Amino acid sequence: MAFKTDIQIAREAAKRPIQEIGEKLGISSDDLLPYGHDKAKVSQTFIDSVQDRANGKLILVTAINPTPAGEGKTTTTVGLGDGLNRIGKKAAVCIREASLGPNFGMKGGAAGGGYAQIVPMEEMNLHFTGDFHAITSAHNLLAAMIDNHIYWGNELEIDTRRVVWRRVVDMNDRALRQITASLGGVPNGFPRETGFDITVASEVMAILCLSKNLSDLQERLGAMIVAYRRDRSPVYARDIKADGAMTVLLKDAMQPNLVQTLENNPAFVHGGPFANIAHGCNSVIATTTALKLADYVVTEAGFGADLGAEKFMNIKCRKAGLAPSVVVVVATVRAMKMNGGVAKADLGAENVEAVQKGCANLGRHIENVKSFGVPVVVAINHFVTDTDAEVATVKDYVAAQGAEAILSRHWELGSEGSADLATRVAEIADGDHANFAPLYADEMPLFEKIETIAKRIYRADEVLADQKVRNQLKDWEAQGYGDLPVCMAKTQYSFSTDPDLRGAPTGFSVPIREVRLSAGAGFVVVICGEIMTMPGLPRVPSAEAIKLNADGDVEGLF
Repeated sequence: MAFKTDIQIAREAAKRPIQEIGEKLGISSDDLLPYGHDKAKVSQTFIDSVQDRANGKLILVTAINPTPAGEGKTTTTVGLGDGLNRIGKKAAVCIREASLGPNFGMKGGAAGGGYAQIVPMEEMNLHFTGDFHAITSAHNLLAAMIDNHIYWGNELEIDTRRVVWRRVVDMNDRALRQITASLGGVPNGFPRETGFDITVASEVMAILCLSKNLSDLQERLGAMIVAYRRDRSPVYARDIKADGAMTVLLKDAMQPNLVQTLENNPAFVHGGPFANIAHGCNSVIATTTALKLADYVVTEAGFGADLGAEKFMNIKCRKAGLAPSVVVVVATVRAMKMNGGVAKADLGAENVEAVQKGCANLGRHIENVKSFGVPVVVAINHFVTDTDAEVATVKDYVAAQGAEAILSRHWELGSEGSADLATRVAEIADGDHANFAPLYADEMPLFEKIETIAKRIYRADEVLADQKVRNQLKDWEAQGYGDLPVCMAKTQYSFSTDPDLRGAPTGFSVPIREVRLSAGAGFVVVICGEIMTMPGLPRVPSAEAIKLNADGDVEGLF
């Protein structure tokens, strides 16, 4: 049986005017700023007006470590949201915006798949409402103002060797990781080494996603450390007088974007930090707004639960005062087989033994999520090649872990295929079984926080860090930043820092290469192993296959 492609399905969508989608949540057309007919921003005035309402139930969707076999975390997030609406619940979906880096690199789009998608898919995966462009512009405005300040006399006495604010671009471009700026003589300033990160790794992106409103946004922007003086005292963005202009650039980007699923249910798509190099969650303002408007809010956290879910719990929930009622861990039979040692080309053949072996990865994620005091449901994202015996193997394994696995066919059938999952998730959420708590206390020393995640979440034996890194952490503690959470940057493909070490490895160390203070966002970034904050393109990037056809439609994007 031939199945339609995701993009074919998305183009056939019977979209409703965005004003109708807003009405489902009680948002009037006057409170929407439309971008065309099928997407809009929700006004801050409206958001402020609903803050006295009670919150709905928060449902987090996470996954096992990603494999080339595919897991379908976003697809399941959308399918679950549609399923909840199908069974009569008032539900909304909250996901992140797509970065151009992976779109043109190797990952492709980020709007779900099959009959569990958010539309307009093509616009969401390209420029959308311009939020990423605004974040890039605000970030680079600050960079330009720092160099301009130095050029015109350096009143703040910035040590040009200790400018820590790098530039960003929303593209995978390894050539920009490390550069020398201001070459060309006196008119161009003072030469110094710097570099670029991808926009989703920007502290400005993190701040936008963690801020409650515009005043909170500007305060956080002003608190960003951009450089140090010779006496090692910090220079803040507010010292450069950049925070006001940056807030102006981000004024519209701060407002959440409202779109719809294929089944015309409301979805907020806002913010886009990666979970392997940033905190990997959609914006606090989108999530908290949705919780005021819907009885159930389904949101996702990036990559595997060791990254996205850990940061959702330890950073986003801690900062925003949120607590999930239930967590859904997405897995596929195909990914279990790949974790069990089966090559991608052989995944179509039944292999119960490999499924059983690969389930160790799933089991560790279940145990980790439970350690936060939240009940867990496993969603088996169905592929047509799955056999009954393989599905039963996963269900039996999950039951032995004290959780429940439910087969969901949302990719193929939309909400009809996810109704069983939605029913069970709603039952658990309504039962108020969660007793959520972050993994570590605010007052725990920074290095101990790192060790706690490495040992309890990754199952590492030790953390390797040279004296320079340890001293830097102690300095930040002395400066009053010791109560911040830590944001681990590491490969998404493994619990370890070795992307080829699949399954549930033990007996490894976690090497720390660098630590960065994100004082405005309110966390310390810990860069582990070989992870890069500016990714590179693969040998054959997706961009090579993306084009416009004779009808003017986009091909190859998804």
